[in-house]
Amino acid sequence: MMKYLGIVGLLFSLWACEQKQVGDVPRPKGYNRIDLPAAQYVPLEAGHPYRFEVSKYAQVIPDTVTIGNKKEVFKAEPHWIYLYYPRWDAFIQITYKPLGGDKQKMKALINDAFALAYKHQAKAAGIHDYIMTTSDGRKAGLIELNGEVATSLQFFTTDSTKHFLRGAIYVKTATQNDSLAPVIRFLKQDALHLIQTLSWK
Repeated sequence: MMKYLGIVGLLFSLWACEQKQVGDVPRPKGYNRIDLPAAQYVPLEAGHPYRFEVSKYAQVIPDTVTIGNKKEVFKAEPHWIYLYYPRWDAFIQITYKPLGGDKQKMKALINDAFALAYKHQAKAAGIHDYIMTTSDGRKAGLIELNGEVATSLQFFTTDSTKHFLRGAIYVKTATQNDSLAPVIRFLKQDALHLIQTLSWK
């Protein structure tokens, strides 16, 4: 009888070894849920040589330059601004240059826009550039960057005689672009809306 009890005990222990515990199963990779608000826009305040609609959720702040160990802060250039999204610690940087009819300056600024975007080539999984035509027939250059890059979209537009505007989306946690995909899509939508509603003064 003890012999059979020992065999039954051995069989139960072997059966128990084959059963996986629920806690031992690897969990699928997941991301935090990011609830996004409905897109709402307001006109950019006056004082710039351009106008466009900006997201209600963005704060418009001047672009600044820090000199000497953060002791002196200056405005970078007139009409350079950040559209800062505090909820996600992300921003769209807007830079502006007057052209004054100088075609060579316009070509140099377009080349600079591409050079700045392609600096991210080492980390980008892909870079796609294309021309967008707005509803009123204006052209804008867009450069989309995929992968773990600090900027996922850069764009520029010009009237080819007086104005040149460049923008770039920056998310401070570039190593988590997969988990921030909804935020990046939201920012891209805002950037495209900015381009569609842009007008010059």
